[in-house]
Amino acid sequence: MITKNIIKQPKSIVEVTITAPWTDLAQTWDATLQKMVSEVEIPGFRKGQAPLPMAEQNLGIKLQDEVLKAVMPNFLIEALKGSDIIPIDYPKYDLISFVKGQQLQFKATITNRPQITVGNYKTIKVTKPNPKQVTEDEVQKVIDDLYKRWQTRTSVQGTGNSGQQTGSISFQSNGQTKGPDDTFAKAMGVLSLIDLRSKIRKDLESNVSYNNELDYEEAILQEVEKITTVELPEILIQDELNRMLVSLQRRVADMGLLLEDYLKTQGKTLEGIKSEWRVQAEKNVRMELGLAEVARAENVTISDADLQAEVDKIQDAKIKAQFEAQEPRLHLRHALRQTRTLDLLKKMVGG
Repeated sequence: MITKNIIKQPKSIVEVTITAPWTDLAQTWDATLQKMVSEVEIPGFRKGQAPLPMAEQNLGIKLQDEVLKAVMPNFLIEALKGSDIIPIDYPKYDLISFVKGQQLQFKATITNRPQITVGNYKTIKVTKPNPKQVTEDEVQKVIDDLYKRWQTRTSVQGTGNSGQQTGSISFQSNGQTKGPDDTFAKAMGVLSLIDLRSKIRKDLESNVSYNNELDYEEAILQEVEKITTVELPEILIQDELNRMLVSLQRRVADMGLLLEDYLKTQGKTLEGIKSEWRVQAEKNVRMELGLAEVARAENVTISDADLQAEVDKIQDAKIKAQFEAQEPRLHLRHALRQTRTLDLLKKMVGG
C-alpha cells in the first residue's frame, strides 16, 4: 500500500510525493532482472548464463533505472485515483530514496488540467460577413500570371510559337503582342480561354468563400476567448509558442530559407520572437481551453466509429499507420471534438 502527499501549487502545478514499500515492487524487480540477464556478458560464462546474483551486480544502476521506469508511472496513477487531478503533460520524476529491499520514495511533478470558466456562450453575437465579389481584374491577373509563366516555360523548352521572343513576351510578325488564346488554355487543361476564365473565377470564388468561413470561425473563437477565465499553465503556453514557430519554419522553408537565416534578416532572435508572440499564444491557449469547456458542457463526444471513419479517409499508408498508436488517435479525437463543438457554436450564433 503506497502513501502519498499531494501539494497543489500556482499555475496548475502539482507535486505528488509517493512512498511505496518494497513488497509493492519486488515482483517487478525480479521480472526485470530475468528479462535483462539474457543480455549480460560476464567473463567465464556464456552470454545470459551467469548466476542471477552476479548478473544483478553487473547490471547495477541499469537494473534500478528499468525498474523505476516501470513502477513509478503505475504508482502515480494509483496515487491520483479518487482525486480531481487530471494531468495534461508528462510527469517529471525525481528520486528521493531507494535501495533494494527497502521502500521507494520519489516525487512526481505534473501540470493539472486548469479550472476553466466560460461565460454564457449561447448569447455570443457574431455577424457573418458576405464574401467579397471576385472582379474581372482579379480573374485577368491570374490568367496573365499563368500566361507569363507558360511563355517562359515554352521558351526555355524551345516550343514557343514562331516569331521573335523577348523574355516572357511573345511578338507576332506584325509586331503586335500576342495574348492568351485557346492554345494556351488547352495547355492549362481546358478546351478554350472562355473555359479557363470560368474555371479561374470558380476557384477564386471558392477560395474567397473558404477564407470568409475561416474569418467567421475565428471571430466566434475570439468571442469564446473573451469570456473564458483560466489560470494558464506555462507548459501550454510554451507548447503553443513552439507550434507557432513550427508554422513559421514551414513558411520560411517554402521561401527556400532556413529559420535562422530568416530571423537574421529580420534582426530578431528565437527568444525575441517568442516574447513578441507570447500574448497571442496566451489568447490561443485560452481559446482552445474555452472551446474544450464548451464541448464538455454540451456533451460533445467523438465515438470510436467517428474516429475510425476519419482515419479511413487517409490515403497515405505511412501516415495512416501512425494512427495505430494511441497518442495520435487521442490528438485526432480531440481535434474532431473541437471541430464539432465549433460547428455547434456556429449553429447557435446563426440561430
